[in-house]
Amino acid sequence: MDDHAQDPAPAPALGVGMIGYAFMGAAHSQGWRTAGRVFDLPLRPAMNAVCGRDRASVRAAAGKLGWAAAETDWRRLIARDDVQLVDICTPGDSHAEIAIAALEAGKHVLCEKPLANSVAEAEAMTAAAEAARSRGQIAMVGFNYRRTPALALARQMVAAGRIGALRHVRATYLQDWLVDPAAPMGWRLQREHAGSGALGDLGAHIVDLAQHLAGEQLAGVSAVTETFVAERPLPGGGLGRVTVDDAALFTGRFASGALASFETSRVAAGRKNSLRIELNGERGSLAFDLERLNELSFHDQTEPADAAGFRRILVTEPGHPYLKAWWPPGHGLGYEHTFVHQARDLVHAIATGVPPRPSFADGLQVQRVLAAVEDSASKNCALTSVVPVPV
Repeated sequence: MDDHAQDPAPAPALGVGMIGYAFMGAAHSQGWRTAGRVFDLPLRPAMNAVCGRDRASVRAAAGKLGWAAAETDWRRLIARDDVQLVDICTPGDSHAEIAIAALEAGKHVLCEKPLANSVAEAEAMTAAAEAARSRGQIAMVGFNYRRTPALALARQMVAAGRIGALRHVRATYLQDWLVDPAAPMGWRLQREHAGSGALGDLGAHIVDLAQHLAGEQLAGVSAVTETFVAERPLPGGGLGRVTVDDAALFTGRFASGALASFETSRVAAGRKNSLRIELNGERGSLAFDLERLNELSFHDQTEPADAAGFRRILVTEPGHPYLKAWWPPGHGLGYEHTFVHQARDLVHAIATGVPPRPSFADGLQVQRVLAAVEDSASKNCALTSVVPVPV
């Protein structure tokens, strides 16, 4: 008997084309390479093409990251017959043009956060995604921290009522790579390319997480922002003007009346990638620290006071989100695994036709919060309303 006679048919291929190959491109590539080797997927991601402007560099990236072909024109990548999903890992100023073109060409789309550089662009992208959904296409935003098992567990616990009615959220995301005034100018420091600074780069993540974990949207904010180093060295010599914020602090109120506080900075000395979020409710609290990303802290206020207190949940059990496919209990995961989970969830969404979260509408909601923060900061912390996006 043929030993392979009973082998199941391989899953149909899902051709992926990625635009951009730097930090986020490398992270997304890790997700596409690994997802089908860990999870049983209904479609098999095929890394068919990667795109970048410099021919030699993009060819080198294709070889290093595992892509079958290299393109230097994103329009050609979208037009390829072997690309059904376009993964956008470019600076924010090109997100809208690429995403809308890909959706109009009949492709599924994954777009890195923040969704766009302006509310108007995000609205256009959301409208294009809604039109494409009627044709069976899927569009998702890459807020990868949602896919951290501990935060996915936190969302389950909030939804199950474990902390009761929400009263307060506090979130911080701090880095220090711009502490040195001699740190060079780059696209992330230019408004025309990045949209905003620490606010959009880091604040987008914690705004999304706060709204996702709370299960509701922010209704208003009051903010201050600051640029501490106004000029930085240009690659070719001389100084260039920094046109984005170095740090942003803002308070917020959810639609339910729960309060929130946010702090983002890229000049917080000693903080490499410090994301922390805590939710306080009438029945308990949850806390998460990205530097201990396999752990979730939980306090149950309903327990007797003489035995109550925060306890550590080691989120490595097979019953925890995503963990059944990985290692035995106690063997932790890392940052890169959030992109594997992101790829897994998107493939399932495409195969089933069930719209994934975060959707482009979720990305638009975050963009409206960021815009309200900038508006408030420009008006000396004035309380600024956030226009809600229908879920």
